[in-house]
Amino acid sequence: MLFNSYEFVFFFLPLTVGVFFLLSAGRWVRAAAAWLALMSVLFYGYWSPRYVVLLLGSVLANFFAAQLLLRCRARDGRIGARHVLTLAVAANLAVLGYFKYANFFIESVRSVAGVDIALTAVVLPIGISFFTFTQIAFLVDTYEGKVREARFMPYLLFVTYFPHLIAGPVLHHAEMMPQFARTETYRFQLDNFLSGASIFAIGLFKKVILADGIQPFVAPAFDAGPSHILTGFEAWGAALAYSLQLYFDFSGYSDMAIGLSRLFNVELPLNFNSPYKSRNIVEFWRRWHMTLSRFLRDYLYFPLGGNRLGLPRRYVNLMLTMLLGGLWHGAGWTFVIWGGLHGLYLVINHAWQGLRRRAGTLVPARSRPTAAVSVALTFFAVVVAWVFFRSKSLDAALRMLEAMAGGNGWVLPIEWRHELAALPGASIAGLRFDDLTAFAGARQMIWVAVLLAIAWFCPNSQQIMLRLGRWQLGRVAGASALRWAALGAIAVIVFMLAAINASHGVSEFIYFNF
Repeated sequence: MLFNSYEFVFFFLPLTVGVFFLLSAGRWVRAAAAWLALMSVLFYGYWSPRYVVLLLGSVLANFFAAQLLLRCRARDGRIGARHVLTLAVAANLAVLGYFKYANFFIESVRSVAGVDIALTAVVLPIGISFFTFTQIAFLVDTYEGKVREARFMPYLLFVTYFPHLIAGPVLHHAEMMPQFARTETYRFQLDNFLSGASIFAIGLFKKVILADGIQPFVAPAFDAGPSHILTGFEAWGAALAYSLQLYFDFSGYSDMAIGLSRLFNVELPLNFNSPYKSRNIVEFWRRWHMTLSRFLRDYLYFPLGGNRLGLPRRYVNLMLTMLLGGLWHGAGWTFVIWGGLHGLYLVINHAWQGLRRRAGTLVPARSRPTAAVSVALTFFAVVVAWVFFRSKSLDAALRMLEAMAGGNGWVLPIEWRHELAALPGASIAGLRFDDLTAFAGARQMIWVAVLLAIAWFCPNSQQIMLRLGRWQLGRVAGASALRWAALGAIAVIVFMLAAINASHGVSEFIYFNF
């Protein structure tokens, strides 16, 4: 089920929220938690009922493993627990590896060895990466003694909680399970409801209007076959369009997830914080998919040694972490290269900062022109890497990059001929015009310019809500009337955006594929 579908907005969400707070009002807290867990499982099963068995099987197996870890630690410390943890993590990775990488492995063997291996294509279950990583983190924390006890219902709700289940964020038990246990969660709080609905509406706007609006400019270039020779305008137009589509698609989902969770008085961790405003690639990864970055840092980079074993080992650890992070995003060499590029970016960034620090030139304050150049350079590096992320094959990515570098020339759309000729003193001598099929001319440029301006210069949803005082209208005279007026306005906005979205067809979020 999609957050931007009629079924979710007008049926699933009102039913889930309504029954949850009806049960809570009757002080049936456990029933309310069980209802939320049940609806989360049904939310997942709406996509494919047969994979509910996989989800629940994973939850049961990992809960059982956590209980064994707790018993082993209580009996003999870490000795027996280490074996349990190893087997449990290996089992999780084996299941994830089968569903996510079986097709990739078979295709790689076919292409390298030239052997035709008959195998039915394995369907990737939605959200398997997220609920698997969430549970691996829980097992590791249990082994390290950070989890003292685990009850099944809070654990089930922690893993299956529908606002995060499909596309994150990757949750940590310490920030979520206590919230499901506190009494305040089971009291209807209008301020939280209004702020949550507002954030959800902002995210819905990002997805329906912005991300889906620029999406038509992406496929004509990225999906063009080898027979179509892309020009520089076509390639850069598509690369920038995809960078912005992905940005607002993922930002929209993250906002919608946080907003939905706040309806239930539960705070999800921030997962997206204006990453295109980053001045370097290290800052980018502190702002983009923040909970995944945290997971890779805490459960992969640090165990590998982090930066404690000298510079060469630190750079190797960075490369390994980002290569595996790339492979997590998708089963394909393009994702491996994307992760490797970001690993290389991070190595270069850390090395450069180290040189400046030793030279005494690394100072906190920066001039605006320097900051602008830093942001532009970081954005350029990210866009180049996104080409591999979006391309269907390595050959397609290389063709796109060749065109972006000007290898195929800079042909202009033929409809620009008269406009350019009409400019005072303009000369079109030497300019090449053609009827471009993968570049929409001025429309595409306007979309890119507007969305870049929003990404670079406008406040994000968290900043907007902070400035509005998170809708703390209880401090204002006549607050009750203002609250209900605001709620009605938000309901109208959600209805209008849902109707607009339905008229164009409901589209999946990009991160659903990971």
